[in-house]
Amino acid sequence: MSMRPYNAKQVKLSREAMYDIVRRPVITEKATRQSEHNVVVFEVPLTASKPEIKVAIETLFKVKVKAVNTAVVGGKIKLFRGRRGQRSDWKKALVTLAEGHSIDVTTGL
Repeated sequence: MSMRPYNAKQVKLSREAMYDIVRRPVITEKATRQSEHNVVVFEVPLTASKPEIKVAIETLFKVKVKAVNTAVVGGKIKLFRGRRGQRSDWKKALVTLAEGHSIDVTTGL
């Protein structure tokens, strides 16, 4: 797989699609520690691409995004009333913001 640079400005998304991409912020101890380094973590759909995530974050929060890293988190196998079940897989996006920009995840959009 070749690493091609992408131009985030070429991605066209409606405002509704942007709200669908950014589902919720992930607020954990690890994500809070990363926020000290200008990194904000969001839950996104499994089908969302890095350019789409970048455009959605920049437009909705009016910030400059430096980089987007993604990771698919596999669902855990759990027991419920003695029966095995599995939680759904989900994707998280680690968004690195440019210097001087920040997002306050406690206030919402």
